[in-house]
Amino acid sequence: MLIRKIKRFDYSLVLITILLAGFGLMMVYSSSYAVAYIHYDNPTYFFTKQLKWLIIGLFFFIMATIIPYRIYSKLSPLLVIVSIVLLVMVLIPGLGTERNYSQRWIHLGPVLLQPTEVIKLFMIIYFAAFYAKKQETINQFKNGVLPPLIILGMIFLLILKQPDLGSAGLILLACLTIVICSGVKKRHLFMLGSVGALGIIYFSITSSYRMERITSFIDPFADPFGEGYQLVNGYIAIGTGGVMGNGLGNSIQKLGFLPEAHTDFIMAVIIEELGIFGLIIIISAYIFIMFRGVQIARECKDRFAKLLAIGITFQIIAQACINLGAVSGLLPITGITLPLISYGGSSLVITMISLGILINISSYRENIKSVPVNREARMIKQV
Repeated sequence: MLIRKIKRFDYSLVLITILLAGFGLMMVYSSSYAVAYIHYDNPTYFFTKQLKWLIIGLFFFIMATIIPYRIYSKLSPLLVIVSIVLLVMVLIPGLGTERNYSQRWIHLGPVLLQPTEVIKLFMIIYFAAFYAKKQETINQFKNGVLPPLIILGMIFLLILKQPDLGSAGLILLACLTIVICSGVKKRHLFMLGSVGALGIIYFSITSSYRMERITSFIDPFADPFGEGYQLVNGYIAIGTGGVMGNGLGNSIQKLGFLPEAHTDFIMAVIIEELGIFGLIIIISAYIFIMFRGVQIARECKDRFAKLLAIGITFQIIAQACINLGAVSGLLPITGITLPLISYGGSSLVITMISLGILINISSYRENIKSVPVNREARMIKQV
């Protein structure tokens, strides 16, 4: 049975995941070796750490492709509890680690974990499981729509305390996408969309830190050595790359001029070195993931699989769009990384697990049917 499922995997997604992760590893080295040598006297410092995370990610990626996706529905309440515990731990002095004026990481022994990356996937699973089970009461706002939104509100506020409006907004958008696809009434959607938009606007304008991020992207040259410094140097990298680029490894901006060149601004280095063709390749890869993810969701008859596939696909594509929008100056800089490419172990591993789940769902497309709750455990054992 397992071998039959493996044969049905969407191997195009397997290939694109491995290629993007491998390309990202190469660009992490190219964009970080100078800074790594300056700060750590080791040009391969970031490359080695990213390679270790990639190996871990590949292991969990394989596991996620094999484990039947229905198990996650059973685990969804536990995942919510873990999410809240992790976000509380981040805010505890001694456990939470502050970097760049934000407390977003937890030290768990030798591992530095960013809980928001884990929670992105956990909340998608929880929302998909809840709305799949509540189809009979989906038109009742109090019983069929509201409960997970209360949990989402708690998660949103806890992430804002770090502060991290970018990740909080991304989780909000991914969860609302699942709500939209679940069959909720249009008037309920309008109300939720209005409340969500007003909430993001309110939290954006009531914080001087977030307002500076917003105003700096509107006119970065008004303060080119202050708030606009990163974006201005990103523009220089993109402008000097041109059509063909300066060649792999030949970026100038990564030599200490462009902050976070190997993380959220790695796309600027890619364009500087590989030109517009590098950008086209990356965007084409994400478009491919989007189309395959939507196709997998459309071909699923099981409601949980459909909503989970949509949530995972939207989260990855939305994250890529937010990152590319920030690098190009079309959106505020939020610190959101480029999926599978930017440096960062938590983001890399969780993205690979997410795609592994999507690939597992793809193996059920031909014969998957909605399964009553009392029969679900028996079918998992059979698989």
